[in-house]
Amino acid sequence: DMANGAKRKAALKILKKTAGAVGAVALATAAVPPAAMAAKKVAEVVEVVDNTKTIVTAGAAAVVAGGAVVALKGGSGKQDFLEADPYWDQSTVPVNVYKNKAPFTGKVVSTKRIVGPKATGETCHIVIDHKGDFPYWEGQSWGVIPPGVREKDGKPHAVRLYSIASSRYGDDMSGKTGSLCVRRATYWCPELKADDPAKKGICSNFICDTKPGDDMMMTGPAGKVMLLPEED
Repeated sequence: DMANGAKRKAALKILKKTAGAVGAVALATAAVPPAAMAAKKVAEVVEVVDNTKTIVTAGAAAVVAGGAVVALKGGSGKQDFLEADPYWDQSTVPVNVYKNKAPFTGKVVSTKRIVGPKATGETCHIVIDHKGDFPYWEGQSWGVIPPGVREKDGKPHAVRLYSIASSRYGDDMSGKTGSLCVRRATYWCPELKADDPAKKGICSNFICDTKPGDDMMMTGPAGKVMLLPEED
């Protein structure tokens, strides 16, 4: 038992060092926090494992997973290809590149509900593919033009602005996608005791109802007010 205990301690010590190394390499080479977090979780979990073989196997899995993440994110390449030079220089911030009369057509990659079943209302996370042709900075907004026309005058719907939820690299860190988090706007009618479809938000419902492959007419990026301050 004493020998087995010594083996377990030795295996755990090696695993912790390996997990830490994997996280450090991932952060240094590809700026991938999930790799470090995964390695840390493995180290935490194996502390309650009594079998040396299981610990060693878990350690090997951590190394493989960490290495896969680093390889996926480009090995030793840095995730800074969209940064300004110097990073705080705002002279190249794109503003209103696409306008109402000549909007950009984005392609919906995914639309997912991100609140629980008992939440009041519905909020969705929408990933949009722009192929790198619609760059933006953190703190800016995208405009979305819902399809169709207004009932009152037959004119196209006005653009609605939504804060961009992802960094300039997108959720996939490719620099070719961007994300919105949109709450579906509804109106509860006390007389009907139900949502009144005639008063629902035109654009938010369009966005939350999109499916992969759908087109989205977009404007912007808009705004410089919410950008991080320059050098000082």
